[in-house]
Amino acid sequence: MRHRTIAPLLLLASSALAGCASFSADRGMGVVSDVTERAIGKDVAFVRSADEAATVDAAVKRLLAHNLTADHAVQVALLNNKGLQAAYSELALAETDLVAESLPPNPVFSISRITGNGASEVERQVVGDILALATLPARSEIARDRFRQAQLRAALATLRLAAEVRRAHVAAVAAGEMVVLLTDAKATAESTAQLAKKLGETGAMNKLDQAREQVFYAEITADLASARQNAASARERLARLMGLWDGDLGFRIPNTLPALPRRPRQQPSIEVDAVSHRVDLQIARMDLVALAKTLDLTEATRFVTLLDVAGIDKRTHDPESPPFRERGFDVQFQIPIFDGGEVRVRQAAETYRQAMNRLTEKAVNVRSEARDAYRVYRSAYDIASHYQREVLPLRQIITEEMQLRFSSMQVDVFALLTEARQRLASLRAAIDAKRDFWLAQSDLQTAINGGAATSSPSTPSAIASSAQSAAGGDH
Repeated sequence: MRHRTIAPLLLLASSALAGCASFSADRGMGVVSDVTERAIGKDVAFVRSADEAATVDAAVKRLLAHNLTADHAVQVALLNNKGLQAAYSELALAETDLVAESLPPNPVFSISRITGNGASEVERQVVGDILALATLPARSEIARDRFRQAQLRAALATLRLAAEVRRAHVAAVAAGEMVVLLTDAKATAESTAQLAKKLGETGAMNKLDQAREQVFYAEITADLASARQNAASARERLARLMGLWDGDLGFRIPNTLPALPRRPRQQPSIEVDAVSHRVDLQIARMDLVALAKTLDLTEATRFVTLLDVAGIDKRTHDPESPPFRERGFDVQFQIPIFDGGEVRVRQAAETYRQAMNRLTEKAVNVRSEARDAYRVYRSAYDIASHYQREVLPLRQIITEEMQLRFSSMQVDVFALLTEARQRLASLRAAIDAKRDFWLAQSDLQTAINGGAATSSPSTPSAIASSAQSAAGGDH
């Protein structure tokens, strides 16, 4: 009687386990939304239907109807960038892997009929992988860890796009501000060049001074052309990151960068904040946990790499003998004579140690990156603030005094033009300093929350994936 119930019990166990696996309602986007809201205070959307696409498109249109601040540009990108939507699709695919790993193997049913010499034999089998069933809980737990990592990777892709958009917005606004400055400078240089030409015609200015004014005008003209090209490219990059095209390319951005904050951020625990919040570091930690679980699974199955149970139902039909029926089961497994699993266990252990060292290295690097980002941020703030509070006001005083003295004929036109060139250089440097500050602030946020460049293949994520494949390849 016991032999007769092996196949039904196998089917019953498989059905019971299969009922535990299901897809989530949000495709795992809840974690992505929480991380993004906590890190940068923005909304995300995984567009999967025409209604959702219409809602997102309406939100983007509302944002584009106004002057795009950096925050608005980031929000447009998070809603509209198709590359980010593809990353969310990767998350949905990762959930399918989770469900697949959580399902028991399907039993295999086979039937065969053999006839000859007036006799026939019918054999039916139901075959199930007992090893796969025995290790299903451990494999399911590892798959859940992998899915949580996929959620964090999607969140990391979101933060990375936000950081790129913020930097692109700063670059585009600064480039536009530089174009305005050089446009005014070109008009002034053109006037002085024409004045120098007239003075030369009257003999009041020699050829050397005329050439100096002419070359200044020529250089400003070339600088303006280059600045316009840079502004066009910066705007195009911003549009690309926001996923805009066709009629949406007429979006507006501010003419000048925002004013500096009154005081810089004070973050005495910058290293602690970075270690606590960096998403890529959380992924590396999860890699280590997943590797530990993979190692336990390898040790548990090192001696048995294939174990199948077959429920057999065999009937023989022979005209010359009474029919009879055979029932039973067949167990097949490999005997570990040559390979006892030591190689796989050693591979998993060394891979774990490698990932642990990589994680430690990454933690050290994260702390260093946070310290350096904060130092750059404070330095950029001090430099930009110095231009705004010291250099530019002094330049304004000099300009006003030079104009007064020129009006009273205390200085000639050459001194006035020399001062104008020096003031232009200070204004250009001030724009660059303010741009560098806002870029440094974006980099500081990235150093704390994550979103830097894509990790190299030697990171713990790649190590963990290859280790799991190597450790589970015989299962």
